Amino acid sequence: MRYLWWLVRCQPWRVLRGSLFGTAWMVGLSARPYLIYRAVDDGLRAGDTRALALWIATIIVAGVGLSYLGIMRHRTMTFIREDAKARSAEVLLRHLSRIGAVLPRRVGAGEVSTIGGSDIDWAAQVLTLTGPGVGAIVAYGIIAVVLWSISPLLALCVLLGVPAVGLVVGPLLRRLERAESVYRGQQGALTARSGDIVAGLRVLAGVGGRDLFARRYAARSQALRAEGYRVGAVNSWIDAATVAIPGLFLAAVVWLTARMAVTGAVTIGELVAVYGYVATLIVPVWFLLEGSHQLIRGRVAARRIADLLNVTADEVGGPGRRWSGPVPDPRQRDARQPGALAAPAGPADLHDPETGLTVPAGRLTGVAADDPAAAVALADRLGRYVVSDTTWGGVPLARVALDEVRARIVVADHDSYLFAGTLRDVLCPGGDDRRIRAALHAASADDIVDALPAGLDTPLDARARTLSGGQRQRVRLARALLSEPEVLILVDPTSAVDAHTEARIAERLRVARAGRTTVVIATSPLLLGRADLVAHLGAGRSITTGSHADLLDSDAGYRHLVARGDADLDQPADTEEVYR
Repeated sequence: MRYLWWLVRCQPWRVLRGSLFGTAWMVGLSARPYLIYRAVDDGLRAGDTRALALWIATIIVAGVGLSYLGIMRHRTMTFIREDAKARSAEVLLRHLSRIGAVLPRRVGAGEVSTIGGSDIDWAAQVLTLTGPGVGAIVAYGIIAVVLWSISPLLALCVLLGVPAVGLVVGPLLRRLERAESVYRGQQGALTARSGDIVAGLRVLAGVGGRDLFARRYAARSQALRAEGYRVGAVNSWIDAATVAIPGLFLAAVVWLTARMAVTGAVTIGELVAVYGYVATLIVPVWFLLEGSHQLIRGRVAARRIADLLNVTADEVGGPGRRWSGPVPDPRQRDARQPGALAAPAGPADLHDPETGLTVPAGRLTGVAADDPAAAVALADRLGRYVVSDTTWGGVPLARVALDEVRARIVVADHDSYLFAGTLRDVLCPGGDDRRIRAALHAASADDIVDALPAGLDTPLDARARTLSGGQRQRVRLARALLSEPEVLILVDPTSAVDAHTEARIAERLRVARAGRTTVVIATSPLLLGRADLVAHLGAGRSITTGSHADLLDSDAGYRHLVARGDADLDQPADTEEVYR
């Protein structure tokens, strides 16, 4: 509810305008029965043609005014809902970009997709209550007062009847909230599974698992459909009650008023007016019931949005700081973390206590790990994508402001995402050609630009599918080099290129990153042979460190790891010979 209230407070004047238009429209609906009542009693019954014409003209003018108010109400409420949708999307996108690589470890892609695709809409729909919802309450009170002036008995029927409608529909709304929560959760899980299947379709087909996953997906889909039927059943009862109960209520009040008219307690005009008042009352009652329905769905949606906003990158003092609102303005830069420690003023060593590895500042360090998962985990700790005891110049990395860590330490994965756009924009939006060409040369990617029809201005689709795997990897490497971070951590940067290209990259990378801290996590002898220091990780610990040549001579496990099936490398060898 705090999130929904924040959406309201972000556009107070528009919400106020919508409430005024909604209230004027609702009250205007209740004015017409009064005009008809006067036309009947003062014109028809009295035989006064002039009075009848005057009241008819008034009814026409009121109808035109109501049309204008209805148009403005609808237009204003549409603006309010669209503003809320755009604001929610902006906040979520900013939050997702801020937490970055932490997101896939905390929330499934399907959950994010479902929240961005439909929950934002449901949350925005709740803001309808700020317009017609407020107007419905005001109109209900005005009609009750007018009916009291005609007959206190009729007013009591109305005053007691409308809450009775709420008592009947209320339990259904609570049941809907529970069913909707379960359904939305299962929908997110199924969307995530479909994304996983599509992403791994080629692999599944290769190992013969496509049919198995298709059957499992179909089973989950049928379970979700059954849950959807449960939600639909509750929805159908609510929709039926929304129409039937006010209709029965209208019939009962009209029957009572007709009997009063027969006895002379009310006039014919008042009978017509009472029917009009109660018939008009169905509109605000319907809006209140519909608004309650939207509020239930909106609360479920807002809860899911807030849960996603609660997913934060590791904060000072540990992860898991809960979002408690109000949501910050998405156009403002994040404030520095309270309690953050100052980062090292200049280049400093990185130390990972879990492996015992120390990355010296200003040097090229190679890391060869027996277990690829351990290598990735090391990169996550050094880049602060997980909470760890890693230190940077003696300062706990987890206590340094996250913005500063991201600005100075970059982890470049060999399969990181490539956005759609021209090659120039993919590499460095707004960057000058000299820097871009230098980075492409260091990544041995000059030939990619030469082969493209418009060079750097050639548009690429998402993930750059028109390029080969090796070309995409070199583009990613060039992009990482263009960021020019103080610390660059490369994870298997040449796994998809041939040996000749890899040799060029190894030599040029050393030159391009001279004097700056670079960590290359790989098992390629070509890359490791150009490192100042090489660490061999086994069982999650740093077993040995030294130069590539020294480890080939002294560490049989390292020699076997980087051999790549080459028997010559199983024997100690000269560094230059290994490099060749």
